[in-house]
This record gives sequence, structure tokens and C-alpha cells, in this order.
Amino acid sequence: MAIKVNPPPAIRIPQKLNQDPDLRAYFEQVGIILFQLWTRTGGGNDDVADSGLDAGVADNKGTQALNLLNQYIQETGVDLATTEARAAQALQALEGINQALNVLALAPPVVSGSGAFDDLTPPQVPALTTTDNIEPAPLELIRHTYGSFYDTTTQTPSVINTAYGITFNTTDLSYGVYIGSPTSRIYVVADGVYNFQFSAQLDNTSGGNHNIYIWYRINGTDAANSAGQLRLKGNDGELVAAWNYIIKLKAGDYFELMYSADDTAVQILAQAAAAPVPAIPSVILTVTDNISTGSR
Repeated sequence: MAIKVNPPPAIRIPQKLNQDPDLRAYFEQVGIILFQLWTRTGGGNDDVADSGLDAGVADNKGTQALNLLNQYIQETGVDLATTEARAAQALQALEGINQALNVLALAPPVVSGSGAFDDLTPPQVPALTTTDNIEPAPLELIRHTYGSFYDTTTQTPSVINTAYGITFNTTDLSYGVYIGSPTSRIYVVADGVYNFQFSAQLDNTSGGNHNIYIWYRINGTDAANSAGQLRLKGNDGELVAAWNYIIKLKAGDYFELMYSADDTAVQILAQAAAAPVPAIPSVILTVTDNISTGSR
């Protein structure tokens, strides 16, 4: 009986199996042996003669087993629902490889080529009894968190030179970022590097020049070197304060935008809609973690 010998398929070793030196060496030996068989038969151009145990049958068995193992490796990383069934098939594939090697070990001696085969006796393969041995790490899609908040009330300091948290009474949209209690606190639910960007409508209701300072706190503690100063000049002097902070936070941390003024005439002003202009919130805050890149 004569059967054509196909080129050996490439062996893709599961990550967890690849971490075991003995198993990695075993799979490398399988690849070498199958390649030697293919080379011995003239790269698939010659036939292998039947000698009681057909080396072509062994090649087909090994090829089918390796293809099945490759299919398991490729599919379980995407379809985890079939992991247990594929694991069982992979175990059968390993048994098929062993059977193929046992057949090849009894094949006729080399009649051409570079020399004798390497030792074809397969090493002892540890028993794989659960899917934990070969199941790849689950894939986890990362969804970035975000929030957009604003306040529709005018905020005024009751006492000069005193720290106050800027509050928010409306959530425009959010995912994983939310207003806490008190409403000056903005919480995040996941670790990440966040971009906090705000704009505040500032107004001076009396004559003279007055200063307002804005900075942020994390979990109630002032952030060093985070303050900015603005000066409102004269009655009805107005400015828009707007800048951003890049902050690394842990899940459960909260952010507060703080302010202090040297006169109670300073206010963060909200204005009602007046055609054709829509309403003006006293403060707007947006939060994104699109800077973060790791999985979680």
C-alpha cells in the first residue's frame, strides 16, 4: 500500500503548555519528526512503501491530530463556551500524536537523505485532566469610562478666603463616573488615567478688583501645584475659567474642584436661556479615561 505524505502542519502550542519546558520540548520534537518524515519521502513527491505498519497512515493520523489541536487553540480564544468540549478533543489530539510517533518509530530505516531519524520515542506527557491546564486567558473588552456634568445654580462663597467645593446638580451622560454626596464629589469606578476638564462662568458683582482661586482635591486632600488664580476687574467683571487636569485614580477615588475668593462679591454665575442663547450653566465638567490603555 502506498500513500502520499503531506507536508507537516505548523504546531501552535497553547500559552500555558508552552510555559512547561518538558511539554515545549515535546512539541518541538513532534515538529522535527514530522518534518524529517516529509523530507525523507522527497517532500511529498515519493511514495512510502508499506512495511506492515504504514508510515503514511501515521502521518495522516499525526496531521489530523495536529490540525485538531490547532483548531482548538484558535477557537477557544474566541468562543469560550466550547472550551470544555475542545479541551477533550485536544486531549484526543495529543493521544493521536503519540500513536503517530509510535508508528513512525517502527517505520523502515532511512534509505536516502541526511541520515537516521532522531529518537522517535515520545517523552512522557503529563496527564491533562482539566481545562485549566490548557484554557487560554479569557478575552476582556475594555470600555472606557466617562462623565459630563454641569450645575444650573449660581454659587457664591459665604466667607472670604475659605475653600468651597464646586457642586453639580445635573448629569448629562456618564458611564463609570458619577456625582457623589456631597455633590462636589465626582467618583470613578475603575482604575485609570483621567482627563478632568472644566469651564466656570465667573462674575464680580461689586466695584474693585477681586481674586478667585481654583484647584482640585483627591479624596479630600489638596493636590499640590494644582491651583490657578483669576482676577475680576470692576463691577460686572466677567471671565471664564477653563483648563484641565490629567490625574491617575484608583477605583472608588473621588475628585473635587475647589475654589476660594477674597470677596463675597465673586460668584460662579448661572444664567437662564435668553433667545437666541441657551441657558448658561455656572460650571461644566467632563471626565474621560481615554488616555488609559491597559486591560482591566
